[in-house]
Amino acid sequence: MTSTRTDPIVIAGAGHVGLIAAIAIGQTFENVISLGTIPEGNDKRTTALMMPAIKFLRQIGLWESIEPHAAPITTMRILDGTTRLIRSPAVTFEASEIDEPAFGYNIPNVTLTEVLSDALKGSPVKHVAASASHYHPTESAIAVEAGNGAVYTANIVIAADGRSSLAREAAGISARTWSYNQTAIVLSFSHTRDHHDISTEFHTEHGPFTQVPLAGKRSSLVWVTTPAHAVELLELTRDQLAMRVEDRMQSMLGAVTIDVDPQSWPLSGLVPTSFARNRVFLAGESAHVFPPIGAQGLNLGVRDVETLLETLPNDGTDLGISSVMSSYNRKRSPDIIARTGAVDALNRSLLSDFLPVQMVRSGGLELLRAFSPLRGFVMREGLRPGSGFRFSRKDALPNH
Repeated sequence: MTSTRTDPIVIAGAGHVGLIAAIAIGQTFENVISLGTIPEGNDKRTTALMMPAIKFLRQIGLWESIEPHAAPITTMRILDGTTRLIRSPAVTFEASEIDEPAFGYNIPNVTLTEVLSDALKGSPVKHVAASASHYHPTESAIAVEAGNGAVYTANIVIAADGRSSLAREAAGISARTWSYNQTAIVLSFSHTRDHHDISTEFHTEHGPFTQVPLAGKRSSLVWVTTPAHAVELLELTRDQLAMRVEDRMQSMLGAVTIDVDPQSWPLSGLVPTSFARNRVFLAGESAHVFPPIGAQGLNLGVRDVETLLETLPNDGTDLGISSVMSSYNRKRSPDIIARTGAVDALNRSLLSDFLPVQMVRSGGLELLRAFSPLRGFVMREGLRPGSGFRFSRKDALPNH
């Protein structure tokens, strides 16, 4: 038996996933409340959004404001930057191979925050610049206490409140967490040669060193290394760090100038035991955390929001009934668990000195390099889960 929904939908968290969720859900549902403080413009990182996520942002009216600040990624290549006995072959992925103009676009996080913040202000969503401090789920509703003293009786909570999610904890959802002996150094730099919209990922003994194009002769960098090496890099002057970056890239982009002081982020992982329970739906880093490999983080969060819109019934009925929560959990589990496992396995394979692991990794990359159908399958699956299988089945059907 269903009941008519009158209580609000509360979106907990005002990071990128929380803002996207509030804007998108506010276009379909009435009485949506966004709780959280929007980050200030001091995040120097960038985000690579893949084409499926961009398509969704276009559908909800956000992409037009983001596009002028975005740089296309038309080619992605993997290069072995190790000094090990077994070296992997270089592999190049071209978006044109799968009939796409680009794999995606790289966007400064500051731009994303500004566009999403402005869109939220122009939406019917009520934004409260205070984080939730306590949650009290019951059978028919969930009480949300905000830091400003207000209390909201919500029909459901969409928890986009990060890896230390209070909403996830209040819903009784446990999570498996782990840490890596790695730190990500992030920065942006200018270079004298054109990047030609190519993103290059060097695989090193300590993790990936990934350059992603920005507009003009500029790129962003995620340099995953050991915590001790990260401390050393952060103590360098900009000129000294520029020389290290240029040397690591084998001068392929010419002389390097550091534009933005580096920031560091310790790497960790998280997978919850469920993605919806007790009127709480998980999205973003409350639902998945893993190393920055393959541009999966925010793209996975956007798919969380897409799935929520597909799952939540828009007929005034109770959104927190077990059938709705089970449906969301069933739809998100395979994608999140598979992506987390794949990124974790690839990262650990880079760190392993075990010769058979290196041989398997090298052999897999050689297959990708030499066998274009497999390469196309991997590219499609990388953009959206299931698309590689769907294309393979379509390609196998006889023409009539």
